[in-house]
Amino acid sequence: MFKILTLNKISPSGLDNFDTKQYTYGADMNDPDAVMVRSASMHEYEMPDGLLAIARAGAGVNNIPVEACSEKGIVVFNTPGANANAVKELVLCGLILSSRKIVPGIDWCKTLKGQGGEVGKLVEKGKGAFTGPEIMGKKLGVIGLGAIGILTANAALALGMEVYGYDPYLSVDSAWSLSQDIIHARSMKEIFANCDYITVHVPLNNETKHMVNAESIAAMKDGVRILNFARGELVNDEDMIAALCAGKVAAYVTDFPSDEVIGAEGVIAIPHLGASTPESEDNCARMAALQLVDFLEAGNIQNSVNLPDVQLPRTSGVRLCVIHKNIPNMLTSITSAVSGEGINIENMLNKSKKDYAYTLIDTTVRSVPESVVKIIEGIDGVIRVRMII
Repeated sequence: MFKILTLNKISPSGLDNFDTKQYTYGADMNDPDAVMVRSASMHEYEMPDGLLAIARAGAGVNNIPVEACSEKGIVVFNTPGANANAVKELVLCGLILSSRKIVPGIDWCKTLKGQGGEVGKLVEKGKGAFTGPEIMGKKLGVIGLGAIGILTANAALALGMEVYGYDPYLSVDSAWSLSQDIIHARSMKEIFANCDYITVHVPLNNETKHMVNAESIAAMKDGVRILNFARGELVNDEDMIAALCAGKVAAYVTDFPSDEVIGAEGVIAIPHLGASTPESEDNCARMAALQLVDFLEAGNIQNSVNLPDVQLPRTSGVRLCVIHKNIPNMLTSITSAVSGEGINIENMLNKSKKDYAYTLIDTTVRSVPESVVKIIEGIDGVIRVRMII
């Protein structure tokens, strides 16, 4: 019986994928085999020795200590693309909000309460303060062409915008999904120099933190409108406020409010609503649960942030799952440990991701002595060994 700890409320669309004959789940679960989490922070969570995997029902994993998990042989999954449509729709909303001064207009309209029959005249007299440009025909720069970036780029194109896309790590699958009418920007500088609107859709890491700052903003067009529905720290808030005050940036829409930007002139702060739709929560929970099931029952990995995707069809024999460092001679040592005990290897797959690697070995036997597992565990560089019967 596999035990799944849920650190947030998880949609039944995900939990229903756990066969109750093989799984038990809940918020009060000691020594779990896996964890399902949405936004709860796990940085202070003490990982039990038997924890095999963490599934984040969402794309970002900043709430999970990924490196510590890698060192313990804990696979961290996320659900890229499951919430993409929800975020895309909010980005499109942000484009309109940044142009038409709708939010300040609504706020002003509330001040007219109690004016009785004068409201209509006051509206006509005051509405000129809230005019703004249409987005049709304007240039949008999309930085980061993952699932959300592609949907946003294609949708903006359909709305009549001229769209520039930039992503030096664009995958082949993503390229197939991108409209051929998207202009391929060769650098962010090309985006900065040409685009009236810029939206960022990249992960937060040491290279991307504060990528929107005083220097990059200075390279942008005057009156640029910037949207951030990816991660708050991609933008230097202090530099952004200075640019807004100077008129360099016309509007900043962010789904990540901070004390600095809330209430600042030109800022539209949204309370992290990007993936807050029932459809998105259902999609993320379902995808996370199915990835856990495939890993726990078959050892397959898909959409892990710390280990490679490894999927191997099961055979009838015992399967050995080995998480190890990506160093020379590991495969030779592991296969020698198996064959040295007289066990034939029927199928095998090995892949690496940066400093870590994962090896699946299917044997021809229905029983593998625990001594074989112990031998593999003793190999320098091996982090975790699991046997699936």
